[in-house]
Amino acid sequence: METNVGQQGRIISGAAGGLLALLGARQRGPIGLLLAAAGGYLVYRAATGNDPVMQVTGGGAVASKPIFVEHSVVIDRPASQVYEYWRKLENLPNVMSHLESVTVLDDRRSRWVAKAPLGSHVEWEAEIVNDKPGERIGWHSLPGATVDNAGSVQFEALAGGHQGSAQSSGNQAAGAAGGVNLNSGSTRVHVALSYRPPAGPLGAAVAKMFGEEPSQQIAEDLQKFKQSFESGSSKN
Repeated sequence: METNVGQQGRIISGAAGGLLALLGARQRGPIGLLLAAAGGYLVYRAATGNDPVMQVTGGGAVASKPIFVEHSVVIDRPASQVYEYWRKLENLPNVMSHLESVTVLDDRRSRWVAKAPLGSHVEWEAEIVNDKPGERIGWHSLPGATVDNAGSVQFEALAGGHQGSAQSSGNQAAGAAGGVNLNSGSTRVHVALSYRPPAGPLGAAVAKMFGEEPSQQIAEDLQKFKQSFESGSSKN
């Protein structure tokens, strides 16, 4: 039988599928049947390495629709300072709780290892494709990545300090547009991420069920980063 699921995808599918099948057996009615069916599908996917949906759609992760998440937070530190911290990619596991490690391979490429549902992990290589000091970092995963993803982090300089809300007012944005000094004031950090989970849309739903879903992670992690960076507890 043809295989179209990678080893890490099979591990995640097997763990999630077994638990869903167990939950389905305990839950009566339509919900129980739905959970059992989803679990059976994932168990089959893990055992055989074959995903019938991928065969029908003619591809792997690229055949599924990307999932887009974004969030922003305002940090009472200069844009240049916040950018420098993020640009040192080894710092990112201190920012994002789902990351286990980021290893820099060269000026552009890096290897990422991230936590996945049920104690598993996934890894991939990424490349920086847009780097404007003090303002922006953009990246995408390289071919063959378990998690096909791309994204960017914008560092928007704001006039003044103590801008506490992620939803900043229009006059603050106007101040940034007017040429705010990157070495003073506050910074709006905006993270935008597009990704395709290893098991496609169903995998995203399973991940969300077990608390490993990027949209909620990004919101929580950025808030924690704001608190630690403003207090000076984040280490370069």
